[in-house]
Amino acid sequence: MDAKEFREFGKAAIDYIADYLENIRDDDVLPNVEPGYLLDLLPTEMPEEPEAWKDVLGDISRVIKPGLTHWQSPHMHAYYPTSTSYPSIVGEMLASGFGVIGFSWICSPACTELEVVVMDWLAKFLKLPAHFQHASDGPGGGVIQGSASEAVLVAVLAAREQAVASYRESHPELSESEVRGRLVAYSSDQSNSCIEKAGVLAAMPIRLLPAGEDFVLRGDTLRGAIEEDVAAGRIPVICVATLGTTGTCAYDDIESLSAVCEEFKVWLHVDAAYAGGAFALEECSDLRKGLDRVDSLNFNLHKFMLVNFDCSAMWLRDANKVVDSFNVDRIYLKHKHEGQSQIPDFRHWQIPLGRRFRALKVWITFRTLGAEGLRNHVRKHIELAKQFEQLVLKDSRFELVAPRALGLICFRPKGDNEITTQLLQRLMDRKKIYMVKAEHAGRQFLRFVVCGMDTKASDIDFAWQEIESQLTDLQAEQSLVARKSGNVGDIAQHFQIHLSTENATHEKSQ
Repeated sequence: MDAKEFREFGKAAIDYIADYLENIRDDDVLPNVEPGYLLDLLPTEMPEEPEAWKDVLGDISRVIKPGLTHWQSPHMHAYYPTSTSYPSIVGEMLASGFGVIGFSWICSPACTELEVVVMDWLAKFLKLPAHFQHASDGPGGGVIQGSASEAVLVAVLAAREQAVASYRESHPELSESEVRGRLVAYSSDQSNSCIEKAGVLAAMPIRLLPAGEDFVLRGDTLRGAIEEDVAAGRIPVICVATLGTTGTCAYDDIESLSAVCEEFKVWLHVDAAYAGGAFALEECSDLRKGLDRVDSLNFNLHKFMLVNFDCSAMWLRDANKVVDSFNVDRIYLKHKHEGQSQIPDFRHWQIPLGRRFRALKVWITFRTLGAEGLRNHVRKHIELAKQFEQLVLKDSRFELVAPRALGLICFRPKGDNEITTQLLQRLMDRKKIYMVKAEHAGRQFLRFVVCGMDTKASDIDFAWQEIESQLTDLQAEQSLVARKSGNVGDIAQHFQIHLSTENATHEKSQ
């Protein structure tokens, strides 16, 4: 492919992407394929001769698009948003075109220095403590990781190495293997699975401590676990707290956790992968309480900042602790400007050696949308979630499981877990909207999250109509089964369901 063909192919691809995103509501959010569908459509070996790009682009529609779950669809309400925007897509293309691998300053000075700039921009935008900025006098700063999973793993590994070095210094009678065998870490039982996985990869057990009835982990629970472990001869290393848990977007009590971590010299990392975007809003300023006392935190720009995956911001109060833990230098990695300025070599702040030019898409997105545009985007998600919350509250057949948090509503149809399971299965079979369920204290519930590239109020109404109509149909089927069976208990249940349906219909008409 020469430059002429590249221009043609590239322009056609841009048109394809724009058409796809503009018309994304026309497609069911979930694909209608079975496992292995693609294996039957493609040859078992790569082509010997080059194929025309028009044929390749045609096959995107023929074999790839039918197998996509449409994450940018306004009918996507599962997990958390994985956002994108036209400026970010352009930034991704430019970064791919430059093709730089920025593991050191000399490998592309713009790659490193632009990251320093945008991470300080973002720290100020989110109103983070000044010591997390590269421009501060201290050793802190920010770095772009690929995902929250990577950021958490970096924190866990760095904390582990710092703890081993410190404990061996104060207990020289113990071997390194003896020290490592006693390490232990902590998090909430509501935390993301990546935290537990980080413990596996770090060969260090992570105790998942029970959150309260409000899904929040507090300092007294952590204190009890640490005191128990210290008494048993174990060595507490790190606590990974969460602002915006996966299940219910609950916020751990950072202030009480930080007090305990400071007392026992335990690293405190905050996973704010989703909720971190709300730091920018003054009406959500309570979320920032205690962040001045944490050692590190992460926030996914690909959730709220309209930057496409992968792009996770991580800040360190003392970056030297990570650099000291990860630093492996070879002669081919050195350059004459090394160590001569405040500009970091970010390869020491991460797991891999190579680095993508992610800062470029961040910079382009921030400049074309502006701070107010980003704040408005977060507020829009919150307002749409409030709209859905009101729809739930007006239907007596449903109940909220947790308070609405940013763009997430946790709710369920009243009754046993089987009703929730059957309702979700019906919705999944129809493929019009996509949600997932979660569970706490034996109760299963549905998570409705505002996602999509450009979700509107009408999309929220569409989703609710789909949900409530499917519950109505489900209840009607259950009533029919109860009448046919003649079972007294089933008949009683039928009357209760029938009355609930009538009430819901009456309230809707009102």
